[in-house]
Amino acid sequence: MSRFLDHREAGKIFHDFEKHKDRYLIIHYSCESFFDTNGATPRITAIAVKSPSSGQTDLFAVHKAAELMQIQTEDIFEKYKEVERRMLDDFFTFVQGHTDKIWIHWNMRDSNFGFKALEKRYRVLGQVPAIIPDQSKLDLAILFRKYYGKSYIGDPHIKSLMDHNDIHVKDFMSGKDEADAFNNHDFVRLSFSCAGKVNLFDKFLTRAIDNELKTKSSFQDRYGNIPLGIYNCANESTWGKILFWIANLIIGGLVGGFIGKFFS
Repeated sequence: MSRFLDHREAGKIFHDFEKHKDRYLIIHYSCESFFDTNGATPRITAIAVKSPSSGQTDLFAVHKAAELMQIQTEDIFEKYKEVERRMLDDFFTFVQGHTDKIWIHWNMRDSNFGFKALEKRYRVLGQVPAIIPDQSKLDLAILFRKYYGKSYIGDPHIKSLMDHNDIHVKDFMSGKDEADAFNNHDFVRLSFSCAGKVNLFDKFLTRAIDNELKTKSSFQDRYGNIPLGIYNCANESTWGKILFWIANLIIGGLVGGFIGKFFS
């Protein structure tokens, strides 16, 4: 697909999100580092799901499940599987009631970190997960690459976008920080970071739709080569269509006048 067609396709998704926020949910989760599990599926600590239309966030977290089970915070790690299963019970019950939604995520695409990792972990705990269809998943990381071009920001993308746009998230933690927090059994802090990230993704989306998200992409990165990019950019905007219409009228009038003069 050409650069401009990618850009236009992403723009249509932005437009649909803006008009139909009630169709979408934004999800993120925290877990132990998959580099420390010797190939096993990482244990899940918290899952946050935000409704962009209502602004409400549902947080599924091991410390919240432990409280309902009357397990003390300091005892969570000793009873982790039991507590984790209760948390995932609640999450997948929520999923079952929202299979008609489009789930916006950031790089949740594989069995190490993604929907499949959540499903597998639940199976490891002896349960059967509700499945979100692949066509109902929308990767925000890929969407931004389609709209802005693949070099729109530096690595790591989330933190770089935050810094470039002067966005501050109080409880934000990097992947390494989250892994350290898990090892230190700091489950409450992990859940705050997880919830903060769904709010962050919502803010990224809103700024992108309002054309206020700052990136490092050039005009050519977004629209393709310069001559065709200028034409495509102008042709997709209202003012561009008006200019083309006026230009066609002028050119048509000049050509018609020339032909009339030539054959008179």
